[in-house]
Amino acid sequence: MELNGKVALITGAASGIGHGVAQRFANAGGRVCIADLNIDAAKSAAEQIGGDDVAIAVAMDVTNEEQVRSGVDAAAKAFGTIDILVSNAGIQIVHPIEEFPFEEWKKLLSIHLDGAFLTTKSCVKYMYPQKSGALIYMGSVHSHEASPLKSAYVAAKHGILGLARVMAKEGAKHNVRANTICPGFVRTPLVEKQIPQQAHDLGITEQRVVEDVMLGETVDKQFTMISDVAEVALMLASFQTNALTGESIVVSHGWFMN
Repeated sequence: MELNGKVALITGAASGIGHGVAQRFANAGGRVCIADLNIDAAKSAAEQIGGDDVAIAVAMDVTNEEQVRSGVDAAAKAFGTIDILVSNAGIQIVHPIEEFPFEEWKKLLSIHLDGAFLTTKSCVKYMYPQKSGALIYMGSVHSHEASPLKSAYVAAKHGILGLARVMAKEGAKHNVRANTICPGFVRTPLVEKQIPQQAHDLGITEQRVVEDVMLGETVDKQFTMISDVAEVALMLASFQTNALTGESIVVSHGWFMN
C-alpha cells in the first residue's frame, strides 16, 4: 500500500493514534500535516517524521472554524492540495450522567463532532474539484456499543458514524470516499487516564478495570495497538476504488463483531 505523494491532514497528530497514522503515511510515501492544539508538540512530531517536504505542523483547535480553515489552507498551500483527511482529535471525560457537568458534555461533543464537521467542510473544497479524496473518521467500538460513565463519548462516536455515512453519499459524485475506523481500547495516555477514573467511579480495582471493563469482551485480552489502527488507516487512504465507502471497520480484538 503506497500513497505516492498524496497529502493527508491529520488532526490530533502530535501524539497517540494520530501520530502513529502520520508516521505510517509518511513511510508509505505520503506527505502529512500534523494539526494539533499543541503547536510545539506538533512541530516536534513533524520534525521527527521528516523534513518540510514530508511533514509540516499547523496549530489547530478543531472547534474553531477560523483555525480549521486557515490550517487546512496552510497545508494545501505547502503541499498543493489535500487528498486525505484523518479526523482523529478527541478527548475522553467519564462521569455518571447525574454528575456529568453540562460544560464537559458540550466540550467533548464539540471536539469530536464539530471538529469532524469543520475539518470535512474545509478539506472537501480541495477534494471535490480534483475529483478524488478520502475522508477517514476516528470512531470507536463505542460507535456501536455503550459503556457506563461514557454518555458524551458514546453519543459523539455514534454521531461520527452518521456524519461519515452522509459524506459517503454526498462525496460519491466527486469520487470522495468516507469511512470510519472503530478501535477498541488502545493504550494511549487518553486510556491510561481513564483507568483510575473508572476504578473510582465503579468502585473496583484498576486491574479489574483493565481486565474486565476494557478487555473483558476481547477474544484474547489484548489492547489494540496504534500500529493496528495505522495499518487500517493506510488501507482506507490508499484504496483504489469507491467499493469501500460508508463503512465502519472495527479494530478491537473481537470485542465488537459486525
